[in-house]
Amino acid sequence: MDKPDQQQAPILITGVGKRIGLAIAKHLLTQGQPIIGTYRTRYDSIDELEALGAELYFCDLYDQPTVLQLINTVDEGHAALRGIIHNASDWIPESSNLPPEAVFQKMMQVHAGAPYEINRLLADKLQAYEGPHADIIHLTDYVVTKGSKKHIAYAASKAALDNMTLSFSALLAPHVKVNAIAPAMIMFNDDDDAAYREKTLKKSLMELAPGTDEILEAIDYLLNSRYVTGRTLHVDGGRHLK
Repeated sequence: MDKPDQQQAPILITGVGKRIGLAIAKHLLTQGQPIIGTYRTRYDSIDELEALGAELYFCDLYDQPTVLQLINTVDEGHAALRGIIHNASDWIPESSNLPPEAVFQKMMQVHAGAPYEINRLLADKLQAYEGPHADIIHLTDYVVTKGSKKHIAYAASKAALDNMTLSFSALLAPHVKVNAIAPAMIMFNDDDDAAYREKTLKKSLMELAPGTDEILEAIDYLLNSRYVTGRTLHVDGGRHLK
């Protein structure tokens, strides 16, 4: 069996079924970058990504055995990885019907536990990449630096992911760069009403929801940089100054 082309090593992206994850996957595929993507719900977008050539796997990041199965599949199927982008996320408030301890466990698993295992167990695939450098990018959140009264566990778990940016960047340098992107109000949901939109837009200096292009440009910057590591790009419209 011929050795795979290292320069065409894929980027693994978690949570590619909708919104930012879908936009990132389509963006990189149009650049000719092979993509491995995970999804928990099979939206029509999964068929679209498959038609574009993405290698896709069902993976419930809440379920540790399923996460380990994904890691094993990627490990066995690829000689190297160009990068890993941790996008998969959930947003469970303390006011949900779940017990608070269950909310905390779920948030920590999807935002910290699963990325920790993926980074740790696939680090050798990143180190094996023969290009100038490989990358890990964590999608965190504006609330990492502010906290949240209604989403305490969510904010704490994203803060854990942000902290892992520092640890993994130190561990995997110099060949693997590890950075984070911390967005705030990138795009609305279709069912968000006018009052909610108006109230939310006023939380930032720029007073707009810029759409996924802002994140795609940040992804491109980090993937192309030869020097930036252990840093967080804040894509929040100056919200910290309000």
